[in-house]
Amino acid sequence: MRHSTLTKSLIASFVSLMSVQAFAADKVTVYTTREPKLIEPILADFTKNTGITVDTIFVKEGLLERVKAEGTTSPADILMTVDIGNLVDLVEAGLTQPINSTTLTEVIPANLRDPNGNWFALSLRDRVLYAATEMPIDRFKYEDLANPEFKGKVCIRSGQHPYNIGMLAAMIEHNGTEKTEQWLRDVKNNLARKATGGDRDVARDILGGICDLGLANAYYVGRMKNAEVGSDERAWGDAIKVIRPSFAQSPNQGTHVNISGAGLAVNAPEKDNAIKLMEFLVSEEAQSLYAKANYEYPVRAGVELDPVVASFGVLNPDSISLLDIAKHRKEASELVDKVGFDN
Repeated sequence: MRHSTLTKSLIASFVSLMSVQAFAADKVTVYTTREPKLIEPILADFTKNTGITVDTIFVKEGLLERVKAEGTTSPADILMTVDIGNLVDLVEAGLTQPINSTTLTEVIPANLRDPNGNWFALSLRDRVLYAATEMPIDRFKYEDLANPEFKGKVCIRSGQHPYNIGMLAAMIEHNGTEKTEQWLRDVKNNLARKATGGDRDVARDILGGICDLGLANAYYVGRMKNAEVGSDERAWGDAIKVIRPSFAQSPNQGTHVNISGAGLAVNAPEKDNAIKLMEFLVSEEAQSLYAKANYEYPVRAGVELDPVVASFGVLNPDSISLLDIAKHRKEASELVDKVGFDN
């Protein structure tokens, strides 16, 4: 009788342990440099649909260094960040592994994913022109920002910010180093104030009469124009219009885009769940949330946009490879310092 009781107890304990392990395995851990509130509605939807819990770890800075230091004990399943440069750095550091997913390759265009499956774009961020609403401009080339007619009329954030480094790297790919350096010098001469602040500060300073135009990301305009009526942000948004520029040498006359994206961590303990989440992030449901909650441009075709973003017109992304942009990042950063753009 004692043996029977002991056996039942051991069996019950084993079943209980297996249940706990199964439940514990029903999760996925995301390391992200993005503010969690921007993606939490999407992740909550994933959990609701699949029952898989998402543990989100916000890593504001040093994502690469943290994952490298954790090594094989890292709990990270997905590494999520913004800017193609950050994704390439993770790959080159050996911190990602390839994903073989028909869903991802069918939804995401080839120029918006790593050819070896180490990273995938999840949303697009186009670098556009903010212009005072009364300015008679409806078309624009990035190169035009250097025109003498705009002397003392341009606002922009630091040239060393990743958003601007990406755009400059694309310009190097299109126009070469010498022309890009001269463009930087000419734009510096056109600045109404020091290159500083954030993208929304460009709109703020246009409203304040400090400048008339500048380069910034389009999704900020979605936030500003959808802000509460009477708020400062709404006033900034209402003071500007958005024009999608192109590069003079762009074969398809496309607008420069950077991305938010993600890759599968090299030591992902929950690889299968991580791939399920990655595939969910490009579903119509999730891409719609990207578009309407974050005002970013979806990578999936046919997803309805926020009305403000839709009012900017059709986005025609520049056709050059994101990897070609990434390879010029160091050179772009050196040019910014060489011309003293941020001084």
